[in-house]
Amino acid sequence: MTPEMVAAVSKLMRNQDLILVARKCRVQTAFRNTIGLPGHLSTRLQPNHPTDDMAGIAASILDGLLYGSGDAVIGINPATDNVAQATKLMRLMDDVISKYDIPTQSCVLTHVTNTLEAIEQGAPVDLVFQSIGGTEATNSSFGFSLATLQEAQDAALSLNRGTVGQNVMYFETGQGSSLSADAHHGLDQQTCEARAYAVARRFNPLLVNTVVGFIGPEYLFDGKEIIRAGLEDHFCGKMLGVPMGCDICYTNHAEADQNDMDNLLTLLGVAGCTFIMGIPALMTSC
Repeated sequence: MTPEMVAAVSKLMRNQDLILVARKCRVQTAFRNTIGLPGHLSTRLQPNHPTDDMAGIAASILDGLLYGSGDAVIGINPATDNVAQATKLMRLMDDVISKYDIPTQSCVLTHVTNTLEAIEQGAPVDLVFQSIGGTEATNSSFGFSLATLQEAQDAALSLNRGTVGQNVMYFETGQGSSLSADAHHGLDQQTCEARAYAVARRFNPLLVNTVVGFIGPEYLFDGKEIIRAGLEDHFCGKMLGVPMGCDICYTNHAEADQNDMDNLLTLLGVAGCTFIMGIPALMTSC
């Protein structure tokens, strides 16, 4: 199926239709563990720190692991985005995973070109991350091409760090990114989003997630629209054969609150969502 076909069908479906069909779509991937098994909801442990303090990040990793979070990936958004800092974070996570023999994988969510350079310098890279869009112009605005992603996938595979599989890519998407870059060519944001999943499918990723409410009410006005977008994205990703997760979030200037996010979390759980973002302080309510 093409992404345009899947996006078109999603617009005809009620929320319950999106949930029911997505639940029947099973996509399994593997690196050091298997993601997407029936009856399993994985989480990305996200131990970010505002200054990339190593002790603070290590404490957050421990906190999250004690809640059972992190089987999808331990993934850090670096406060300082450069090769040297990314490599320090990679080594920290690799030390923790190796010392305690944890069946998971790590990722620093830095630009793909930084990860390529880190691999060349001998860094312990598990997964290669990149935010992607559904048009060539969008991805150009992000500073990469499909050839760059292919080079990164080949480099990560050459490290042979997986134990049960070799899905080495991790992608994030989000409705509105092509419109923000004025790179949508007149297409609606849902079709552009589904096209991003076709890009992801080409590189056999371990994980793909939509950051559903991150851009804000310029594209998704309120909680109702964010919930709808999350279910659409999950459905379209699963129909296109990618291991689809969701960063369930909203910006403070959107007409939404935490109850809306709780509703979306519950609905995605019923829909067979592959994984969600897990912030340790919030895991007790998940």
